[in-house]
Amino acid sequence: MAAQVAPAERGATRIADRVVAKIAAQAAREALTHVPADGSPPHATVTVRHDVARVRVSVELDYPSDIGGQCGAVRRQVTQRVEALAGMAVPEVVVQVERLHSAHVHAAAQGRTR
Repeated sequence: MAAQVAPAERGATRIADRVVAKIAAQAAREALTHVPADGSPPHATVTVRHDVARVRVSVELDYPSDIGGQCGAVRRQVTQRVEALAGMAVPEVVVQVERLHSAHVHAAAQGRTR
C-alpha cells in the first residue's frame, strides 16, 4: 500500500496578482466614506512574491475632506482584507490620490446649466 502524502505537501495554491488587486480595490471602496459622483472607483495594482503582497491603490476623493484620514482608512482596510482573504502578508500599501473633486466647483457648474 502506498503511503499517503500530507495535504500540505500535495501541491501549491497560487492566487493571481489580478485577484489580489481586485480584493484590494474592493477593500478600498469599503474604506472610503464617499466616492465622488463623477469620480472613478478605486483601482489597485499588486506585486506578489512568496505570499507577500505589495499594494498600490489609486483613489479619487472629495475636497475638502480629511485626506490623510481617508488614506489611513484605506491602508488599514486593504491590509486587513488581503491578509484575511488571500492569506498574504501586506507590508506596504501605497495610497495615491489621483484627483480631488471640489464640491464648490461642482455646485457652481450645476448652477450654470439650463
